[in-house]
Amino acid sequence: MREFFPPLEPFATRMLQVQAPHAIYVEECGNPQGLPAVFVHGGPGGGCIPDNRRFFDPARYRIVLFDQRGCGRSRPHAELEHNNTQALVADMERIRETLDIERWVVFGGSWGSTLALVYAETHPERVMALILRGIFLVTAEELYWFYQDGIQHLFPDYFEEFTAPIPPAERTDLMRAYYRRLTSDNMTTRRQAAEVWSLFEARCSALLPSEAILEHFAEPDVTMAVARIECHYFVHDCFLKPDQIIRDAYRIRPIPGIIVQGRYDVVCPMLAAWRLHKVWPEAQFRLIPDAGHASSEPGICSALIEATDVFAARFAAP
Repeated sequence: MREFFPPLEPFATRMLQVQAPHAIYVEECGNPQGLPAVFVHGGPGGGCIPDNRRFFDPARYRIVLFDQRGCGRSRPHAELEHNNTQALVADMERIRETLDIERWVVFGGSWGSTLALVYAETHPERVMALILRGIFLVTAEELYWFYQDGIQHLFPDYFEEFTAPIPPAERTDLMRAYYRRLTSDNMTTRRQAAEVWSLFEARCSALLPSEAILEHFAEPDVTMAVARIECHYFVHDCFLKPDQIIRDAYRIRPIPGIIVQGRYDVVCPMLAAWRLHKVWPEAQFRLIPDAGHASSEPGICSALIEATDVFAARFAAP
């Protein structure tokens, strides 16, 4: 079982001005002459954490991390204006060009897998390889499962707490009920809704309860960015056409890929990963039999590190 590489600090950081009012945080770690790789975090709105650097061998990789619009160290915090999938794809291209990278390995999990796939389908010529975890295809069925009727059959206690702040008359569309509160002019209303939304997601993210995940999602800045930005994206179907990722998957078939999926992932159930596997059979499919959603779970973490080693051996300079 593989474990994280040792902790490391960036060798370069910058704030990159993109479409107003946004400035996004970008950092580089590892070997400046190494194989370029970009880490695409989840959420949307999750931001990067130091452990995200540690999936990559710092001697062989030039590791690029960035906080997507409105979250982490990017500014303004929890901002929804000009915050959409197409803008994030454009930001990734802006980062690549700014750092003078021709092609890179793209690594993303959960919402990060969504954005990585859309980026790769838009710019396949810029993607050397894809490493994806916890696949989310942004279908109506996936959103309905988690936010309306599905996951409650596994976590009725957590779901009851999630629905409690919403009056019964509004519970036929919980996402939009939360969206009204998360975009309210009243900061107390926004904060209270964000805390419930974020806690619900954190509780469901691992096969076994994780205090570390709960503590991270409880951080005030994380709570607000995750809840507001996720809800904003989800009520707009992540600004994608129905089943767009599967429809356009032919564009990535020549790209080497590894898909890592927890068997008991209830945030992004396995059906989405299986559908992607069927239309992209060239990619390696790694099913982790004793894991849920979180990248920190031992089997998933190990498989992701093995995947970065595979592509380092294939593409990195000796």
